[in-house]
Amino acid sequence: MVMKNMSMIERENRRYVIHPKKFAMWLFLVTVTMLFAAFSSAMIVRRADGNWTMFQVPQTFLISTVVIILSSLSMQWAYFAAKKDEVDQNRIALWITLGLAMIFMVTQYIGFTDLIRAKVFIVGNPSGSFFYVITGLHALHVLGGIFFLMATLSSAYNYRVHSRNMLRINLCTTYWHFIGVLWVYLFAILTVLR
Repeated sequence: MVMKNMSMIERENRRYVIHPKKFAMWLFLVTVTMLFAAFSSAMIVRRADGNWTMFQVPQTFLISTVVIILSSLSMQWAYFAAKKDEVDQNRIALWITLGLAMIFMVTQYIGFTDLIRAKVFIVGNPSGSFFYVITGLHALHVLGGIFFLMATLSSAYNYRVHSRNMLRINLCTTYWHFIGVLWVYLFAILTVLR
């Protein structure tokens, strides 16, 4: 009876244990959240000081927003496909997500060139400076996500992404949704406080 209770207790304890990689991911996401919260707060405080030049945010950044939302949907499709052991669907969804990620980066670049044409530079205009730094930092996180997507896609082709091995796709999905939600937040605050 004691052995039976011990195993039940062990099973109960195991249910609440988080995988170290998941813990590291969540710790990283909290850190990134704090970083962007600090930039958002600094932008709000700096805007109140005056010398804040308003500018029109290029429409390309709105396109970026739609693209990253679509990529989040395709990433979720990849996750569900892996959960159901639909290997081909998983690969297709990961390829679509990767393609949309590349389109996002291209639209960001086009948006930056549109800003430069509109004479909004990183120096001389605090609102422009914040815009470039915040969007550039987010783009670096998307670039990291692209490498993560490529590693997950490689794992999918090596049959290491399936219902009995969900860690990699789970981490990739979590990260991808995070940078998608983060971009929507940043786009909203940068559009309002530009």
